[in-house]
Amino acid sequence: MMDATGESSKRGPSVPSSDSDWNRTVRGETEIERLDRNWSNLIQELRVVQTGVQFLISALLIVPFQPAFATLSHGLRVLYLMTLLAAIGATVFLVAPVSWHRILFRRHRLGNVVAAAHRCAMAGVGLLGVALIGATVLVVTMVTGTADGVVAGVVVAALFLVAWLIAPLCWRRTSRPDDEAG
Repeated sequence: MMDATGESSKRGPSVPSSDSDWNRTVRGETEIERLDRNWSNLIQELRVVQTGVQFLISALLIVPFQPAFATLSHGLRVLYLMTLLAAIGATVFLVAPVSWHRILFRRHRLGNVVAAAHRCAMAGVGLLGVALIGATVLVVTMVTGTADGVVAGVVVAALFLVAWLIAPLCWRRTSRPDDEAG
């Protein structure tokens, strides 16, 4: 039998056929309880990441008022602005779920809110990665030079790609939803 992804399903009759069935059978959760749990988990994750983004933005906002800013090349000023805008964009997307929740509160749209919040969180984390790479390049370039700044940026970008994208995608591809209680 083929599942929704077009892959052959090797689950036996005792294994639930969908994520909802699995949650109901293994966790004893209703769909609403699952959505509440997902929302709670997502909000906890956003709390962690928002603190770092807020700190990054506050640090970036004072940079133009430092005497050394006047010595930056045009390229570094563009990098600074791109970094600042990525950090602000990350904030927009990481805070958006709160607005969605408040606006749709008591409208029985938790499924929509959780789905939108997930997409916003992914966009926010991606922009945070861009901002952190930009900040790394900017600082290392100012301290040791352009070549070192580029190398540092490439290394940090590779770390983010591996830790935030490649490793979890590989793990996701090699596991099934019913492999663990999660």
